[in-house]
Amino acid sequence: MEVHSQVIQLLFSGLTIGSIYALIAIGFVIIYNVTGVLNLAQGEFAMFGALISISLINAGLPLWAAVIFSMLIVSVIGALFERTAIHPARKSSVPTLIIITIGCSIAFRGIAILIWGTQPQSLQPFTDNTPIKFLNAVLLPQSIWSIGIAILILFAMIYFFNKTFVGKALTACVVNPFAARLMGINPEKMSLLAISASAGLGALAGIVTSPISGASYDMGMMLGLKAFVAAVVGGLTNAPAAIAGAFVIGILESFTEGLWSSGAKDVVSFSMLLLILFIKPEGLFAKASGKRV
Repeated sequence: MEVHSQVIQLLFSGLTIGSIYALIAIGFVIIYNVTGVLNLAQGEFAMFGALISISLINAGLPLWAAVIFSMLIVSVIGALFERTAIHPARKSSVPTLIIITIGCSIAFRGIAILIWGTQPQSLQPFTDNTPIKFLNAVLLPQSIWSIGIAILILFAMIYFFNKTFVGKALTACVVNPFAARLMGINPEKMSLLAISASAGLGALAGIVTSPISGASYDMGMMLGLKAFVAAVVGGLTNAPAAIAGAFVIGILESFTEGLWSSGAKDVVSFSMLLLILFIKPEGLFAKASGKRV
């Protein structure tokens, strides 16, 4: 019975971690599909979201208002990032664009240190965080929020890309940018929209994880790397597949930490990335889920 409860506990932990990776991984997928850029600064949007929301709450705003304003502010940061860093270099090679995003990631962390310092901060849970007992395991309400938001965003993404005009326009830019221009769709505006929306989603991921693990200037680096692994494992061209990959990585890390060693979870995650790149570089779920968002 004790082993059974431990397995359930580790599963809950893995789903919570995976849901956070999923929100950031979706941002990778959106940006990559529309612009072809692997934005390695995506994790820093989560960092900004967490720290800005904490500052807004400390300034007297209620939690719901702080979350909304934080996402809007980070979306604006994402738009400025796209206009000043990605757009001018849009015709550069892929390695050049990746290096630019890495440089922006370092700059964002430097800005965060100047504003918030190096001390970790914490955000209040969304609701009462009294642990819930389930099958001899403990589940925190904040974890339910995290998992629920990730699932909600998944369905919202499916609806957006398949049922709305803007979503179909973004998809058109992915399938055939030249034909999209002929139909009056501006891929450059779609790029701005995609990166702004991805920044907002990244901010939401940072806000959700802050009550669980706290917030600091360097939290985005590892979150971004793990979300990138999840996106590659699932399939960079498919949002539902990337979310599935995020939950796989989260559960794998949780069981590795719980049954083996906390220091080994990063090794297992990045080893899985290398394995996927060697064996099935299109992603584990790409064939089953399709090749489009």
